[in-house]
Amino acid sequence: MSDAAIVTRGLTKYYGEHPGAIDVDLDVRPGEVVGFLGPNGAGKSTTIKMLLDFIAPTSGTATVAGLDCRRDSVEVRQRVGFLSSDVGYYERLTASDLLQWLGGFRADDCGPAIEALAARLGLDLSRRVGDLSTGNRQKVGLIQAFMHEPDVFILDEPTAGLDPLLRREFEAMVREQADRGAAVFLSSHVIDEVERSCDRVVIIKDARVVAHENVADLTSRSMREITARLTGLPAAAAFEAIAGVSDVAVDGDTVHLRLSGSPDALLKKLARHEVVDLVVAPVDLDEAFLHYYRDTGAGDDGAR
Repeated sequence: MSDAAIVTRGLTKYYGEHPGAIDVDLDVRPGEVVGFLGPNGAGKSTTIKMLLDFIAPTSGTATVAGLDCRRDSVEVRQRVGFLSSDVGYYERLTASDLLQWLGGFRADDCGPAIEALAARLGLDLSRRVGDLSTGNRQKVGLIQAFMHEPDVFILDEPTAGLDPLLRREFEAMVREQADRGAAVFLSSHVIDEVERSCDRVVIIKDARVVAHENVADLTSRSMREITARLTGLPAAAAFEAIAGVSDVAVDGDTVHLRLSGSPDALLKKLARHEVVDLVVAPVDLDEAFLHYYRDTGAGDDGAR
């Protein structure tokens, strides 16, 4: 493999006058997991489709594994483990027959890998694809992407429909592939999932890349919703004085607030009281983006 597994420069796609992606610059190295983060409609799938030559760019260049994504598109697709966000299957085939048929396009025998991955993900290979739930269909997609152990993975919303335990299993699978030297490029709109899976993130909004960040930096910026039920609840002002806390609301014995950055000071404040219940959840991605731009001053015009 070349030094960079995925490279794009000025990659742009217009659908008529509507921009799908504008001047996208990416670099993904072997052994690296890079998250492509953005709200639905931001340009993630458009960029991925250009990497696989499913759609032609309006301008710009892209290479995968050192191969030109347009000129060498067939070989690119042979080298990549790809999962689409809107994949369709032959529904009358069993999962086993479908995966064996797809494996037949590869030079190596994928049978043992199919069996091992199915066992790991808990997929009944004997069932017809048309009878599978959304989550089990997603397992089929993951198996076909992983079964030939490619050097480059391009995964579009790979955990859609998976329960939390299987999402963690997927994260382990991704890390194992990166540890053996594969490059993994995955899109998502779930911030906490990207934080756990990725080394770096590329943030796209309104068809333009607005930031390249290390995951540690993203974590320091991300915001969480916190709901705590306490005995002897202090006044809202006691929480508002804590760094990173905003939108404090007190309802009886319960406080609702948002927190960005380190939770240390907030936890110390909560520990002064008996905590009856505590819920911590990432905010909706659109809200997180608003917080990100507000902190950096990078609104649409500034980002562009």
